[in-house]
Amino acid sequence: MNRKLLVLPVLLGAMSPLVTGCGSASVGSSGGKPIVVGTTDSIELTDDNPAPLDPATSYDSATWNIFYNTFQMLLTYQRGSTTPSPDAASECHYTDNTVLTYQCRIRDGQEFSNGHPLTAKDVKFSVDRMLKINFAAGPATLLSGVKSVEAPDEKTVVFHLKAPDTTFPAKLATPAAAILDPAVYPADKPYTGFRLVGSGPYTLDSFAQAKGGTFSKNGHYKGALKMNNDKIQLKLFADSHAMEKALKAGSIDVMARTISPDQISGLLASTDSDIKTTESSGGEARYLFLDTTSTDLKTLAVRQALAQVIDRDAITRNVYQGTADPLYSVIPAGITSHTNSFHNRYGDPSVSKAKTLLRNAGVTSKVPLTINFRRDTGGTMNEAEAKEIARQLNASGLFTVTTKSEQWNTFLKKATQRDYELFALSWLPDFPDPDNYLAPFFDKENFLNLAYNNSTIQNNLLPATRKLADRGSTATAFGKAQDIVADDVPMLPLWQGKQYIAARNGITGVEWALNSSTTTQFWELGRGKTG
Repeated sequence: MNRKLLVLPVLLGAMSPLVTGCGSASVGSSGGKPIVVGTTDSIELTDDNPAPLDPATSYDSATWNIFYNTFQMLLTYQRGSTTPSPDAASECHYTDNTVLTYQCRIRDGQEFSNGHPLTAKDVKFSVDRMLKINFAAGPATLLSGVKSVEAPDEKTVVFHLKAPDTTFPAKLATPAAAILDPAVYPADKPYTGFRLVGSGPYTLDSFAQAKGGTFSKNGHYKGALKMNNDKIQLKLFADSHAMEKALKAGSIDVMARTISPDQISGLLASTDSDIKTTESSGGEARYLFLDTTSTDLKTLAVRQALAQVIDRDAITRNVYQGTADPLYSVIPAGITSHTNSFHNRYGDPSVSKAKTLLRNAGVTSKVPLTINFRRDTGGTMNEAEAKEIARQLNASGLFTVTTKSEQWNTFLKKATQRDYELFALSWLPDFPDPDNYLAPFFDKENFLNLAYNNSTIQNNLLPATRKLADRGSTATAFGKAQDIVADDVPMLPLWQGKQYIAARNGITGVEWALNSSTTTQFWELGRGKTG
């Protein structure tokens, strides 16, 4: 079995409120021909999103995979770390113990790929722009806690926060805080087309819809990341089996997400010495969201009956063939403060208990529901999953469930407009903290615009946890929040995923290439002898 097992670090300790460092501008390179990375990601230019490569508009794994490699943020994550450290910045820190003001100093010599100097004013422009455009279902909510930004000089940027937030450094390490060139990006509208200009480790040389793009080492990059190649070719596949065939034929060097469950089983069992497969723990979580104001779901007993019937073991066994684990809380296992709140509340699946819940609430007829999901691309199993859930619910005799798919941009737009009563969504963390599994859905300004609101979570629990630099001390508050979600059922956690990446022998750095958000960090890949 030619397999490597990588356990990514999870957030078990403290997130430091102080970030300092000087980094290294040295660049390593293996030279030679491009390393070809295959993926089934879909990046489409549509009427709903005419600017898919603008950080202000796109908030999904496919585009963020590109953003992390081409844009620079003040902070980044060094190999194996869950604590953000300087990249475009030379150092960052809270200015006092109120955790209301955060200040960064720009590293000397920072430039955009077009040679324009990068200054503190560009950081202010970028954050102000993100909040002003506030694109529907975009990442602006990550920065919604910013009250104002100052750039008192070319090197200093100061963030004034609306409330204390020890997770703010982690938010600055995401593409929501990508630094943009004001000479290129308009201040009040998206930058349309498949174009981008950044200051990150790579430049985007070209991109074609449904085909992919080419990336070259950015000679102007002077941040903290060490690069191990000069060029990357990203190749998009509509089918994951075609991607695997290309890997075995040698026309691609790396096979990244998404790999179907049957392929994973085959790759892990393979004796092919030319290909190695790496498995790692991952932060991906899959949820079924419920519109708590819809006619069929506004009754709490109906939502609780759904929670009582769903069999997660059957989903992970029948659909995902053991490549995912059942999830019983909004916060996945392995993340600080996780509790099995749904299992604690509902126990094992029980049709009789669900029937009692409904009858006690006066619900005597079958409840009609439609599950909406993102149309499958590559190796995803969204349709099979939706049909399995529908099968379980229909078999209970308590529900009449149908399924329906939508193209990604349309799906996300309709979800945020509350056009769906039930919809399934995979969540990849922006940063490895329990806050990032709760706030995006249940804070006051959540990116899905969910109808459900809970004042205890919004006004008490989330604000209280954000005051604590020691993230281990947040367990009680986050535990209560998880119990509230289990009681009210505005969503049903389904499973949490593992990560898999396969590469041809001779490609190095594969075990470091995937981060906790399943982003492929191009700079880690190189050519050479495997150790």
